[in-house]
Order: sequence, then structure tokens, then C-alpha cells
Amino acid sequence: MFPQLRPKGLLNHQNHEERLDTKWIECPGETGKMRAYLARPKVEERRPAVIVIHENRGLNPHIEDVTRRTALEGFLALAPDALSPVGGTPPDETKAVEMIYKLDMKSTISNFVAAVKYLKTHPMSTGKVGVVGFCWGGEMTNQVAVNSPDVSAAVPYYGRQPASEDVPKIKASLLLQYAGNDEGINKGIAAYEEALKKASIDYKLYMYEGAAHAFNNDMNAARYNKAAAELAWGRTIAFFKEKLKT
Repeated sequence: MFPQLRPKGLLNHQNHEERLDTKWIECPGETGKMRAYLARPKVEERRPAVIVIHENRGLNPHIEDVTRRTALEGFLALAPDALSPVGGTPPDETKAVEMIYKLDMKSTISNFVAAVKYLKTHPMSTGKVGVVGFCWGGEMTNQVAVNSPDVSAAVPYYGRQPASEDVPKIKASLLLQYAGNDEGINKGIAAYEEALKKASIDYKLYMYEGAAHAFNNDMNAARYNKAAAELAWGRTIAFFKEKLKT
């Protein structure tokens, strides 16, 4: 049903295979089974869980790598493939982008909400679930926070904001990460912040001046900003440890 698996990303921690248990699974979604990449420390104990939501290029080696980085920090990490309903992420990223924008938005959000429920009840999970997403996945992260009361913490990277009238539905704490050179996304920040304050939502917002959209992607040389990526990632992990491990 799904395309042949591609090589894993280039995780800086060369010994990750000794430290992590990684595998491809199928988890339940609103529209049917979802292909997903699961990573966790090999020591078998219950851990807080984190959903990793990919960019508009689909579930590629970079996101597999981010999922392993998350697991190495002590989390049960799961990256669902949003393109599962249409056969899974193809090797051609251009085609993946075209496919992403043909997905039904409501069903796609429901599939990610189902993934949250899956992790909440997973035998290796403590029941606390966070979400992190990038670009298109940042928008999805905001939407999952709106639509899932089971999410305790959400970290959207340069993601489009939800409608202001939906913000009061958010139960999660938020860590909002934005790039300074990202006018299209950033024009929605003011209304989002106003709605968050009005609804008394727990949130923090960081702006990385000089960085461009997709600055976290170290497999995209044109966009990657090492200083911004490392600072944002450190904040992301600290946030998840604070909100999910206490």
C-alpha cells in the first residue's frame, strides 16, 4: 500500500541504533490506517509521548531524524505520514507537496488527533502527549491543539495560526517559534496573540531574527540556520520536559 521505505536521515548521534528502538508501524486514523515512524529509548519504561508533524514535503528522512532526536531526549516519539490516505509520501518531494495540498483538511486534522489518542493509550506512554510540527506541520500542530483536549504541550514552528474564534478551545500550553524573515506567516501573529491572551492560554513566543521559514531543516541548505535551529530545539526539549514530565 505504501511506498518502499527510504534510507534514514543522518542523525548526528552516530550510536542511535544502540540507544533507540525504531520501527515503522501502522496506527489508527480517522480515515484508516496511518503509516508512521516510531522511536523510543531501548530501556523499556513508560515515557511522555510526542507527535512529530512533517513539513509539506511529507514524512522524509529529515523528519525521521527529528523523531529520533526527540526519542533520544527520553520521549516516545511518533511521526505519522499525513499522506497515508493517498498511498504515503512519495520519493519525489515536488509530488509530495502537490499531494499535501489536495488533502482534505478536516480529515487530516482528525487523523492527527487520532494519533494523539493512540499515543495517550500506548503501553509505553505515561499518557501525557505533546505535539511539534514544522511549516505545514506547524499549522497542523496549531490545529491539533485546537481539536484535541488530550494534548498537554504544543510547539508549532513557523505555522499558520488557527482562527481566533477557535483559540479558546486550546487546552495545551504553547511554545510558538517564528522566523524573522517570514512575512506571510508572521502577519497572523498579532491576532493569534490577542486571542491567546483573551482566552488566558499558557504560551510563550520566540522570534528568531535573521532566520527564514524552515530554518530548522538541516537537510535544506538554503533555509537552515544553525544558530536559530539549535536555540529553538533546546527550548523545545526544555518545554516538553517541563510540561510532559512533571
